[in-house]
Amino acid sequence: MTTILLTGATGLVGSRLLPRLVDAGFSVRALVRRDVDLPAGATAVRGDLDDAASLREAVEGVDAVVHLAALFRTGDEDAIWRANHDGTRHLLEAVSSHAPTARFVMASTGQVYDATADHPAHEDDGTSPSQAYPASKIAAENLVRESGLTWAILRLPFVYGDGDGHLASIPRLATLFGLHPAHTYSVAHHRDIAVMVLLALSGVADGRTVNVTDDAPVTVWEMATLAGDPIPGSATTLENPWSGRMDGSLARELGFQPTVPTIRAAAAEGIL
Repeated sequence: MTTILLTGATGLVGSRLLPRLVDAGFSVRALVRRDVDLPAGATAVRGDLDDAASLREAVEGVDAVVHLAALFRTGDEDAIWRANHDGTRHLLEAVSSHAPTARFVMASTGQVYDATADHPAHEDDGTSPSQAYPASKIAAENLVRESGLTWAILRLPFVYGDGDGHLASIPRLATLFGLHPAHTYSVAHHRDIAVMVLLALSGVADGRTVNVTDDAPVTVWEMATLAGDPIPGSATTLENPWSGRMDGSLARELGFQPTVPTIRAAAAEGIL
């Protein structure tokens, strides 16, 4: 049985990925800093990404690491860099020292791409984010590429589903950030994040950075409507229309086929 270390196991994505990894037959260790309830079949292992020495027990004997842990929703930019960049560095150091043959799969973000792009973002496009979260993720990506480990980087879109509350936050975020109702975003259901992670664990994405997205981007207006809290429409000009959109061609070439092809399909299936 393949043994996996999962970081960020209690987060929005990790808490939904963890049981799917267990159901797929993996022996999963969840890195935690305190006592938490985990699904049957998962094992909690204490450690802190702030402290590389504390990670030895977590990584010894693992066949793979799925690194989801990240800090995003805070105004403390130093904390974001410590968690996303320094935490990744500490984890890589521990894996390199105590599990050097382990495959390292890191979750990054589509927010790394330039907002002024003139097409859906491709993995080969340049990235120069100025905000702390995407900038720290790009820096962490570079650490992974330079680590000497067997690695894959998955750039995730807006992830939703399984009643996680992310979709329900869209009306509030649209007002808070002044999002144009016609702006579209690449999205993916939690079920398909698991599909892509499983593919990456098989080795097909080794040495690759891969955009993960379903088959149809969705507008802010549609997301708010599906969340049950419609927002007003607008006929004003939409600036930076490709911001938030990713090209998912490479993932398809590697064998990824979303089981939830669109957000409308998720709504029909009752899994928003």
